Amino acid sequence: MKNNLKTYSGQSLEGNFYAIGLNYKKADAAIRGNFSISDIAKQKILTDAKENGIPSLTVISTCNRTELYGFAQHPFQLIKLLCEHTNGTVEEFEKVAYIYKNNDAVSHLFTVGTGLDSQILGDFEIISQLRKAFRDSKKQDIINPFMERLANAVIQASKRIKNETKISSGATSVSFAAVRYIMSQVQDISEKNILLFGTGKIGRNTCENLIKHTKNDHITLINRTKETAEKVAGKFNLVVKDYADIQSEIAQTDVLIVATGAQQPTISKELLYLKRPLLILDLSIPKNVSEDVLENELVTLVHLDDLSAITDETLQHRASQLPKAKKIIAEVEKEFNKWADERKFAPTIRALKIKLAEIKDGEIDNQRKKIDGFNEEQAAIISDRLIQKITTHFANHLKGEEGSAESIELIRRVFQLETA
Repeated sequence: MKNNLKTYSGQSLEGNFYAIGLNYKKADAAIRGNFSISDIAKQKILTDAKENGIPSLTVISTCNRTELYGFAQHPFQLIKLLCEHTNGTVEEFEKVAYIYKNNDAVSHLFTVGTGLDSQILGDFEIISQLRKAFRDSKKQDIINPFMERLANAVIQASKRIKNETKISSGATSVSFAAVRYIMSQVQDISEKNILLFGTGKIGRNTCENLIKHTKNDHITLINRTKETAEKVAGKFNLVVKDYADIQSEIAQTDVLIVATGAQQPTISKELLYLKRPLLILDLSIPKNVSEDVLENELVTLVHLDDLSAITDETLQHRASQLPKAKKIIAEVEKEFNKWADERKFAPTIRALKIKLAEIKDGEIDNQRKKIDGFNEEQAAIISDRLIQKITTHFANHLKGEEGSAESIELIRRVFQLETA
């Protein structure tokens, strides 16, 4: 996989392996929101990719990043797919994006999947999102053996880092950062009214952290689907209100946490009839709280990106574990690259063995006709051993640093090999 992957495991793969995308490092929440991909859009991207001849593709879209991993003749094929199915433009993408190719793309996926590229170091939620993304690709039959093996290698590295380092120790996540912020800004938090709007994964995690760290029993849940909120509330013995009551509930609350997953704002100034100060935390990407709420002088609005900037002793301790984590990644990545390189020339070695076997059979047949009492069995044994030694020499050459696409092509031409 040193240059490209056009011949891989006997298959003809179109183009190179690319990772294209954007994340929190250069793209603010507004731009990330423009490139956010809904579940329906993900399915359409995979379908369109198949129809346009892209052999393998996986789509990742979280609050902190949107990325496409796949094979293409040119990265613009993937960029075009992304822009066609989001509100982002090519011009926007070019300003904040990154494009990785082949080995660099592989390394990037390892860094992302192991939590080392997360906005909060060691936040391993990304690995479950990656698992789902690769499962979706497999369901759509648009994942090749290379990417399937790569996904498993990244998952393996993530497990080892969790088990062999302390990079995920301590309660540091977006939801925990939200609770930390609330506790630092709101006095007597245990006595305040808290309203949680949205009970998806971040909402549930935030709810758990609120109960654990604030000792507050005035928490109310609202979700568009009331049954979902009731399941969460039942676990924690909390109050659930109808979505129709959201305006009156906001008027009575001190802290509003918005963890909805909509593509448009779910909270705007029209919902606010306030008689007391209101702290609003928007934990959604794209933003689900409209900026117009700030027209109300009683509102303080804090977004996910502001919370993720929190650093503390936990994060410093996690950073100290980076060398161990990087060493594990290097080991697993090296093993994967060795497998990929060997798969690259495996068809040639197989074809060479077949060619030499044909030569052997022809020569044994010829000698049997010429020599009386010719020991065909003994000749076959010696010939097979020679074939094994010859092909092993070629394989070792291709495995070494001197092996290249040019070497593979030369072997094919010299022996007139036919490979898939």
